Amino acid sequence: MSTFHTTWGYIAAGLSGLVGLWGVVMARRPQAPKVFLWAVAVSVSALIVQIVTGVLVASGGVNPGNQHVFYGVVTAVTFTFAYIYRSQFRKRPTLYYGLLMLFCMGLGIRGIMTFGHSF
Repeated sequence: MSTFHTTWGYIAAGLSGLVGLWGVVMARRPQAPKVFLWAVAVSVSALIVQIVTGVLVASGGVNPGNQHVFYGVVTAVTFTFAYIYRSQFRKRPTLYYGLLMLFCMGLGIRGIMTFGHSF
């Protein structure tokens, strides 16, 4: 499970970055194409799988460090706020979801970099 969590972290962060960059490039469009919204859903799902496997790995006795856990929690809280403000995202979905995915990519990269470190 630990190997899956490690490998999936790179995949989830990379996927979030690609989808985020795609959204920012298409920011001038008034409506998001369905394929972009599906890509956002896949990227968010990949990050949620990463968070859940992180909880499972940590409960199995691996000490990930405080900073690593912090970035996982911030990612989950970010998705919570994105859900709360989803009506605002409908105004310019490609820009807002693109920025959300880029922010989550940054959180994922920081989570990867801080594994095993504590504050």
